[in-house]
Amino acid sequence: MSAEAPRRILILGGVRSGKSVQAEQWAKHSTRPVTYLATARIEDEEMRIRIAHHRSTRPAHWQVVEEPVALARTLLAHAHPEGLILVDCLTLWLTNLLLDSDPQCAQREQDALLALLPSLPGTLILVSNETGLGVVPLGELTRRFCDQAGRLHQALATLCDPVLLMVAGLPIFLKGRP
Repeated sequence: MSAEAPRRILILGGVRSGKSVQAEQWAKHSTRPVTYLATARIEDEEMRIRIAHHRSTRPAHWQVVEEPVALARTLLAHAHPEGLILVDCLTLWLTNLLLDSDPQCAQREQDALLALLPSLPGTLILVSNETGLGVVPLGELTRRFCDQAGRLHQALATLCDPVLLMVAGLPIFLKGRP
């Protein structure tokens, strides 16, 4: 079996917009073996319930890798030309980076991800919350998070095709087509 050219798909949207469902549907309809890379940390009961729900809806044959910080390194370890990696979600990952005790962690990890993407083999689906459509956040950390997320999304959009925005469960293609 020959591998297709690497493909990068960026799916953005608000909370409960259908991002994860869209990404999982694309992965389910692929003939490629799927690795689901989860970035969430269980830090409270509400997050434990969310993660349990996500786990229950995924196909049992998907490989699941949980990595809250070292995304580029983990992608490199699991990528292969015939594979598909679904990363859910980049904004949880970014939160983990910004809360890390190392103040250089966020920039270092984002730079590593952006440097890796052009050469990463296989198909990659990236899911992230679009935070720039809401109210202006009040706190310094929240403003920094929104700024970082916006910059990351802009950089990823130049490297990905297609790029879509999910609204009410419907995809709006910002760049390219499926």
